[in-house]
Amino acid sequence: MKRQYSHTYNRCMRIGIGQLNPTVGAIARNCDRILTIVDEARTLACDLVVFPELAVCGCSPRDSVWQPGYVAACGQAIEAIRAASESIGIIVGTVTADDARRSIDRCGGAAPADSARPKLFNAAVLIEDRQIIGTAPKIHLSSHRERDEHRYYTAGPGTELFSCRDVALGISLGEDLWAPDGPADLQASLGANWIINPSASPFHLGKQADLHRSICRRAKETGVSIVHANLVGGQDGLVFDGGSFIVDEEGQILFQAPLFAEGLFVADLPEKQSALLDRNDELEQLHAALTLGIRDYLSKNGFESALIGLSGGIDSAVVAALAADALGPEYVTAVFLPSQFSSKMSRDDARETARRLSIELLEIPITAVHEAMRAALPDQPIGLVDENLQPRIRATLWMALAAQRNALVLCAGNKSEIAMGYSTLYGDTTGALAPIGDLYKTDVFRLARSLGGRIPPRVLDRPPTAELRPEQRDDEDLPPYGVLDALLEKRIEQNQSRAELLAEGFDPPLVDRVLNTLRLTEYKRYQLPPALKVSRQPFGIGRRMPITNAYEV
Repeated sequence: MKRQYSHTYNRCMRIGIGQLNPTVGAIARNCDRILTIVDEARTLACDLVVFPELAVCGCSPRDSVWQPGYVAACGQAIEAIRAASESIGIIVGTVTADDARRSIDRCGGAAPADSARPKLFNAAVLIEDRQIIGTAPKIHLSSHRERDEHRYYTAGPGTELFSCRDVALGISLGEDLWAPDGPADLQASLGANWIINPSASPFHLGKQADLHRSICRRAKETGVSIVHANLVGGQDGLVFDGGSFIVDEEGQILFQAPLFAEGLFVADLPEKQSALLDRNDELEQLHAALTLGIRDYLSKNGFESALIGLSGGIDSAVVAALAADALGPEYVTAVFLPSQFSSKMSRDDARETARRLSIELLEIPITAVHEAMRAALPDQPIGLVDENLQPRIRATLWMALAAQRNALVLCAGNKSEIAMGYSTLYGDTTGALAPIGDLYKTDVFRLARSLGGRIPPRVLDRPPTAELRPEQRDDEDLPPYGVLDALLEKRIEQNQSRAELLAEGFDPPLVDRVLNTLRLTEYKRYQLPPALKVSRQPFGIGRRMPITNAYEV
């Protein structure tokens, strides 16, 4: 029989939250950072320091958990943390196995057959005074595409309470906190004083306010105070925003750690603390998420520099500004590649953008290369064939310049154009990362206007154009962005049907055009670089459609 605890306790507890920015697979390096934070927490007389979900290995390790020695390395990190836990309690997220005698190493690094795999768990380990007190495996596994925990982990068999510093703790990892009649409810019924929620919750616009409401409501439902400890940092297309916080049993926020910042944040409980940072501005959060995503994508993959094709338009100007803020202007190269259709206005705007951002600008005309490509074809290219030669020439030059400079190319495509297939495969879609690929065009304009005059006014006001033919304008090829984005948002984020869109008042021919184009251009989206996720339904992560798909609704 499990021990029954009382919710009432009298002592103050100093809790540290180790808001960690791990690198997936850098287990020893992540462990060193954890140990540094543990030492800092001990110096500050913390009773307990809580680290996020999968802090030891990073989120998400995906198929790398099956590589030789991976789980063993996580175990070695836990042993190092245990040895460093004198006079302090630690809760840390990691991957564990059910049977140390069955080694994944025998599988030779390939994904092992089910019969050869040990059971793996996404778990949190509680350590105190050099003793492992217990392990709490996650029970309600995530089906998120970037994690797909059912592919890797076994659901934990049940839950229990742990005693740390004479306080009864329940540990509910990630989604375990939300499950109706799940681990958190059982922990509350057993008499938990605190529920610890190690989490790896990625950013999207509006998420922090939603999370505050949800966890405050959950605390009131269970009658137990909750410590939510979240990862921070970029991983592929995801950005984890930190923003860890503590809520009392009445649903009042006692403590708030900053968004997008790594470090140790300390609270004396149950007294209410002053919030360390109150960042409510949506555009400020968006800027912070995108710059952190760019910085971590490059640095964690061994790059310092970025290269952007600067066209004189709004998208590339915003990506250049974000890169300059993320990396420093000295690590950003902009390239203006004018063709015979490029205007003097575009050249002037590209130069002014680079000047305002203090980034290097290279200018390389492509007219002669374009003529040579035309001549190389057996038939004279016309229409889209000729137009698409130009972005593909530009992409070839971007990649060559990036290779010369050991830089990564950043793609400037936005979500509106990606949705409508308004891009050239192996041309303007080229890049290692698409920083604004989850932003509709109207949001790109909003973000640009928030950058404090760093984008030239004419770039903000000028009608968008690809300049692939004389007098071309985007609004002649696409519906007006204000209308298009509203329709796309209702279709993609809200999953509205054709009938519902018509009931919203959208023009029937426009609805049919957009839905048909969205369905037929899926093949392009499968070949795009990862976009930084800032919405609830990003392409490739949240929204997963087949390439060949005849269903219409």
